[in-house]
Amino acid sequence: MKFQQTLTLEDIASQLNRKFIGEASFLVEGINEIHRVEKGDICFVDHLKYYDKCLNSDASIIIIDKEVECPEGKGLIISPEPAFDFNRINILYNPFIASKHSIAESVKIGEDTIIQPNVFIGHNVTIGDNCIIHAGASIMNDTVIGNNVIIGMNSAIGSDAFYFKKTDKYNKLHTAGKVILEDFVEIGAMSTIDRGLTAETIIGEGSKLDNQVHIGHDTVVGKNCLFAAGTAVAGCCVVEDDVMMWGQVGVSSSITIGKGANLLAQSGVTKDLAGGKAYFGTPAADTKEYYRQMAFQKRQYKESLK
Repeated sequence: MKFQQTLTLEDIASQLNRKFIGEASFLVEGINEIHRVEKGDICFVDHLKYYDKCLNSDASIIIIDKEVECPEGKGLIISPEPAFDFNRINILYNPFIASKHSIAESVKIGEDTIIQPNVFIGHNVTIGDNCIIHAGASIMNDTVIGNNVIIGMNSAIGSDAFYFKKTDKYNKLHTAGKVILEDFVEIGAMSTIDRGLTAETIIGEGSKLDNQVHIGHDTVVGKNCLFAAGTAVAGCCVVEDDVMMWGQVGVSSSITIGKGANLLAQSGVTKDLAGGKAYFGTPAADTKEYYRQMAFQKRQYKESLK
């Protein structure tokens, strides 16, 4: 998420009432998680495992839970609760604003786009030309929809990220990102696409999602992908171009699936998959290898019955 105006390290630290290390006038332009952070962004880290990754990332300002040597060209904000201070910034610069109308006054709708009855469209949404938004669909704040897009009945575009910080309870982190649907995307009925926590969830040009498909926060789906009914892709995944997922495929978080991969029905993806191959099973494996294993097990079973 980019701020509407450039801030300084001192500005952010003062708003959080935290100590900072670095030049007070050091500039910051936005806020992002570690997997999507860019130069000019604020990021946070609260676990020793990720210190090096965060400190060596493109982040310009890092909210961190202990004093460490500040890398050159960066600023640090020292906080006992980095995730909660990160969340405070999200809320401060992208607060929830209640809607007063079914279609917000700030919505921009292109030529020849059809909006069916009982559609809800939130603040700052942009919809391109020649789109069809079917009855009961909800399009939440800051969503960007390209041209020639179809959204099915009762689908939710821009649901909150499923993202929590565990203490004695699950604490919800505020969603401040957006969804981008590129040109010629089709979303089936009763599907859900979560907003990015601070960045974007993207469905690439020409991709088609069947009914009851779920895409988690910050996931990027490439061009011309095809996902059949009941497929669920968790947050922070990268699905490259021309990937096919058949019915009820499940994908764990932070997975990369290579270009042209073909996942057969009810496969469960627990690790990165190379492109250009067919996969089946849980955990998903190369289809030919999986079938050979099944044949071997069948032979062993028959031998045990003799």
